[in-house]
Amino acid sequence: MTPQMIIQSINKIFTDAVIVTDVGQNQLWTTQFLELDERKQMLTSGGLGTMGYGFPAAIGAKIGNPQKDVIVVSGDGGMQMNIQEMATAVVYELPLIICILNNGYLGNVRQWQQMFYDKRYSSTCMRYRKSCPIACNQPNEDCPPYTPDFIKLAESYGAYGIRVEKAEQVEQALICAKQNSKVPTVIEFLIDRESNVMPIVPPGNSLDDMILAEN
Repeated sequence: MTPQMIIQSINKIFTDAVIVTDVGQNQLWTTQFLELDERKQMLTSGGLGTMGYGFPAAIGAKIGNPQKDVIVVSGDGGMQMNIQEMATAVVYELPLIICILNNGYLGNVRQWQQMFYDKRYSSTCMRYRKSCPIACNQPNEDCPPYTPDFIKLAESYGAYGIRVEKAEQVEQALICAKQNSKVPTVIEFLIDRESNVMPIVPPGNSLDDMILAEN
C-alpha cells in the first residue's frame, strides 16, 4: 500500500468533495496525485508549514459545504496537534473522513535526515521511548508500539475508526466512511515507515539539482 494508491482511490470514489491536507509528506503526496475539477476542490496551507491545519480547516469546510464530502489527508504527527477538535466534529455531527497516513515518523523531516544527513534520525520517530538506542536509525519489528492508538482514540470521542494495513482494504474503507452520515470516520493507513516523496531539491541547492528518484 502506497500513498499514491490511497489518493488515487480518493479520486475514484469521491466526485463532489473538498479535500483538505495537513502539512508534510501527506500534503506533498496529495498535491501530486489528487485530481481536481470544478466539483472537487482542495484546501491546503501551502508552504506556510502549519502542522495541525488540516483537521480544523476540514471542520470549517464541512460546515460551509454540508452537501459535499469532506476528506482530510493528514500525517500521524500533524493529526495529533489538533486532535481535540474531534470533540467539535462529533458534537456537530460532522461526517468528516479523516485519512491518517501513518508511517510512525515526522516523515518530511525524517526524509531529509535520511537523504542528506546520513540517517542521523533525531526527534522524528513517533515510536521513540527513553529506553531506545540513542543512534537508532532502522525501524524494525522490535520497535515499541505506536502511541496513541488512533482507532481507540477516535472511538473514545464517539467517532468511528478503521485501520487499513493492506492495499486491497483501501477502497472498502473509503466507501464505508462515505456511507457514515452522522459522526467522523478516522481511517488509519499504515504505510511503509520510510516512504519518501520525490522529486526533492537538496537543501541550499537550485532546481537544477533536483533529485527525481531514489537510488
